[in-house]
Amino acid sequence: MTDVDIRIARDHELEATVALRWRWTAERGDDVAIDEPTFVAEAAAWARAHAGSHLPHVAVADGRVVGMAWLALTPRVATVHSRDRTSGDLQSCYVVPALRGRGIGGRLVQAVLATATERGAEHVTVHTSAASPAMYERNGFRPSARLLWAEAAVAER
Repeated sequence: MTDVDIRIARDHELEATVALRWRWTAERGDDVAIDEPTFVAEAAAWARAHAGSHLPHVAVADGRVVGMAWLALTPRVATVHSRDRTSGDLQSCYVVPALRGRGIGGRLVQAVLATATERGAEHVTVHTSAASPAMYERNGFRPSARLLWAEAAVAER
């Protein structure tokens, strides 16, 4: 395997990028209500439609997308100090199992944080799996007593 390139995904890589989301779901054994080709087509179309607010970062090795991490940018309410505020959320960080433990996830996190800084985000949050807090903490995240969350009530899940 050659070096791993970490960068924002190119348009022609979106199908391979969202296919990783399908693979991740399959690895966990979660039930799915959509077949893989339909999901990939619809999720890639979604990514293109949200290109201004959701920036997919990829790890590419030997011409294949082997990892991803998304930066979701959200406008924030204006304050008396700034009318143009943004926050970020790191979402769906994933590396194929065969390449885990090589620092690729950390490099994806660092790329997302660099993009967030370039785009003027005041902060970046992440909702992590139980297995990943240490990786995020090694890469600049820290727990905050001020960040709380509540699950929104949804009619159907």
